[in-house]
Amino acid sequence: MKIPYYHVDVFSGNLFEGNPAGVCLLPDGWLPDETLQSIAAENNLSETAFVVQEGGTFKLRWFTPTVEMDLCGHATVAPAHVLFNELQFGAHEISFETASGPVSVARDKGLLVLDFPSRPAVECPSPEDAEKVLSRAPQACLKSRDYLFVFKDESEVRSLSPDFQSMEKWDTLGVIVTAPGDTIDFVSRFFAPGAGVNEDPVTGSAHCTLIPYWAERLGKDRLDARQVSARGGQLSCRQAGERVKIGGTAVTYLQGELTL
Repeated sequence: MKIPYYHVDVFSGNLFEGNPAGVCLLPDGWLPDETLQSIAAENNLSETAFVVQEGGTFKLRWFTPTVEMDLCGHATVAPAHVLFNELQFGAHEISFETASGPVSVARDKGLLVLDFPSRPAVECPSPEDAEKVLSRAPQACLKSRDYLFVFKDESEVRSLSPDFQSMEKWDTLGVIVTAPGDTIDFVSRFFAPGAGVNEDPVTGSAHCTLIPYWAERLGKDRLDARQVSARGGQLSCRQAGERVKIGGTAVTYLQGELTL
């Protein structure tokens, strides 16, 4: 079996930046879950997206090297980029059926804009070992799907050196850390050692929680954000009621075939 495969760098217009995602276009429907997981492990990227087209409908699933995810931003932008730019899909917008319901990506002034559910966080007690695990004490702790730790400034977020082995024992999928940016509305990093990704380069799903937090704190619904991982990435954000809009760019690094 030959499977068309693309490697796309997302949330950056430059190669070797942003978050890399694999995109597998499955021509004959879903393969067994074990096979999908093995492909994702072999790719060894933070996420591999699998797309099945049934008539005019696109179905989308996301796998890290170790688990299937319920929502992933950059690995939604990546297949949309492939359909728009590599396969010349003519529509203005693409909708995907996913485990988190319908999500879409639209073209808007050079950006690919995700429409995702908003996931506001609520204040909660901080894990007792948070300061030790994160390497610095946060100012606040909130929780949605992930922990959200708030720090004083960008330099604190950049300087964190987490203990991933201890973090893996916490009771959330991931850990978001954030602070006001020096030259941008806010910055963040995202850690998910329990999902096989110690630090994700740029995380769209984390912004489902970051956007409502910063929109309320800063009193505005349009925000510019940067994820300050080693690769780094830029996101254009908007709070839209119970949804969030997350815009960015993408570039194709590799095109080929998987042979199974």
